This record gives sequence, structure tokens and C-alpha cells, in this order.
Amino acid sequence: MSLISNISYKNIAYLFSCAIFFVLISCEEDLTKKNENLSKNFPSQIIKNAKIIQRDSGFVKLRATAPIIEKYELIDSQYTVARKGMKIEFFDKKKPKNPGNITAKYAKIYDYKQFFEARGNVKILTSDGQRFATQSVFWDQRKKRIYTRDTVYATMEDGSTLVHANGMTAKDDFSEYTFYNNSGDLDISKTKIAESKR
Repeated sequence: MSLISNISYKNIAYLFSCAIFFVLISCEEDLTKKNENLSKNFPSQIIKNAKIIQRDSGFVKLRATAPIIEKYELIDSQYTVARKGMKIEFFDKKKPKNPGNITAKYAKIYDYKQFFEARGNVKILTSDGQRFATQSVFWDQRKKRIYTRDTVYATMEDGSTLVHANGMTAKDDFSEYTFYNNSGDLDISKTKIAESKR
């Protein structure tokens, strides 16, 4: 009789330990499912009074400053945000002492795509002294193109101002650009017009 009761206690202890094991496993699975749904889209780094320098073979290609930068690195498409504005100076090897710059109230940089987005009172100054003002600009660094579909106000070196109602596309060094739906005052006597080669 004592042998039977001893076996039944062992069976009960065994069943009880199995039940606890399965409860723990199911709880662990539930926790992993819950954690999968949590957002990973929060800044991994917050930098105040940020200064970023991008070099190419020792030459400073780009210098950016911002009051605060947030880097989002825990997601697949990593990006950097400057919610309180940013100024980017871009340098040309031909004129290293005379950089152009872009300023905006908001900027977002997609690191992997090398794509830059600026919004809010965007101002561009080229190394040649041309000024552009608009509400948004997109800069594809891989394709070396800058574009916008917003109205662009362009002030040339000679002081003439043009309004381009449907935006522009340009090389990122502004050696070439195309404006859409133009109007404004232009002094032809001060403007260089390209002559066709014969």
C-alpha cells in the first residue's frame, strides 16, 4: 500500500512540474509576441549643439550644424532628424573657401539612401552667390540632384528676382538647373546668355 501511494505522489509531482514548465513556456511566448509589437522607432542618440563633418579623401565635403539632432538607428531604414532646424554648408573643390549652404527649420537625413529632406523656410545660397527660397527641398546625394515642387524665389547675382511657381530641379552644385512656370523681372543686359555652338 505504501508503494502505491509513493508512486502516485511521484506521478503527481511529475505532472505538477510539467504543468509549471508549460505555463512558463507559454508566458515566455506571450512576452515575445508582445515585444514584437512594441515600436523600435525612438532615438538611439540625441545630440545637442551638433556639428557633423563629412569628408571625401580628406576634403571636407559637407559641414552641418543643428541645435539638436536625433538619430534613429534601431530600425531598418536609419535616419537622422533635426526638428529645430539645421544649416548645411557644402564645399566645392574648385572654391573651397567659398561654400554654399542650405538652412531650414526642419531636416531629415536618410543615412542609407543618402537622401536629405529640408522643410520650412528653406534658403539656399550657392558658392556663386545665387539665392533660392522655398518651403521644401529634397537632395538625392547619390544622383547629385536637388529638387522641389514648391514655389521657388530665385535672386541672381545681378539682383534680379524670378518666381518659379512649380519648383525646380538642379545639380547639387547648381552648375545646371531647370525652373518650371517662371515669372519675374530679369535685366537682360546683366544676364549671361549661353550662345549655341555652330
